[in-house]
Amino acid sequence: MRAPMSARCSLVVNGQALRVSPGDTSLETALADGVIAPMTGLLGQGAGPASRRLPVRARRAEAVTLSVPDPDAAIRPVKTPARTQARTLVRRTGSIDTITALAPRVVQVVATLERRLPFEPGDQVVVTLEGGRPVTLTPTLGVEGGAELNELVFHLRGECAEDLTALFGCAVEPGRTVKVKGPVGNGTYRPGGGRLVLVAAETGFAGIWAIARAARYVEPAREICLVVGARDPLDLYMRPSLEWLRATGVTRITIAADRHRQRAPDVRPGPLTAHIPSLRATDVVHASGCPSTLGAVEVLAAAAGARYYPIPLEPGA
Repeated sequence: MRAPMSARCSLVVNGQALRVSPGDTSLETALADGVIAPMTGLLGQGAGPASRRLPVRARRAEAVTLSVPDPDAAIRPVKTPARTQARTLVRRTGSIDTITALAPRVVQVVATLERRLPFEPGDQVVVTLEGGRPVTLTPTLGVEGGAELNELVFHLRGECAEDLTALFGCAVEPGRTVKVKGPVGNGTYRPGGGRLVLVAAETGFAGIWAIARAARYVEPAREICLVVGARDPLDLYMRPSLEWLRATGVTRITIAADRHRQRAPDVRPGPLTAHIPSLRATDVVHASGCPSTLGAVEVLAAAAGARYYPIPLEPGA
């Protein structure tokens, strides 16, 4: 809230006394005096109203705790954006099981682990093949919805296994040893509250598919709006998944592709970000794709005040 126009009020932020001038918010004052660090872009939160004070002095970000010594000053505590609590990384070992083509430039890689790796839909894991480098990927399900408990399913860009060599730094072939640790990331599916808006570009559909399918089981009455897209319509490999979602009651599904070549009648032209519906403050938005897609969705979510949880793709994935 803003301080009354006729008086200044006192408050304490992280143990430091502040004086809030007329017309300023308590958050603006704390930012301007360097008591807390700016949170622009954190979890999709956009910048607030511009402060009329001097630029913020560099300071380490801290949790915000407000106490009000003056009982006549009705100041609400400032809440920091919700963040996923630190989770213990679990390590597992296994091997590549199968590599299957899903589309001309999309393959599915399945790794079988010795023991199940606990993770939630939307989580990511760090995968290292024997002799290769670590790669952060998003586990998902087969496009038909299947996966064993001790399996990790990935959707990756490439025409064949040889195209994945640059991504992993080594040959990708059945039987190759794989080490996995996780979960990591902040795109985890969070049940409850508001319309679920899901945006997936290219193989970013992997994490979005996992979230959408889980939501249909956990919250069958929750409204879902899904937007998926690819540069080339031939790479829209997720149609079996979309049919399953429609059969379970998801009616707001939009498919988009940049190129006109062999575009089906139900595929809209242009980038998928042009087809995202008007967002609401109560929406929960999950998006997965390249940095430009995630950045565009973040801007839209921040403008609406919606909660935003990105699932970034590793370059080349």
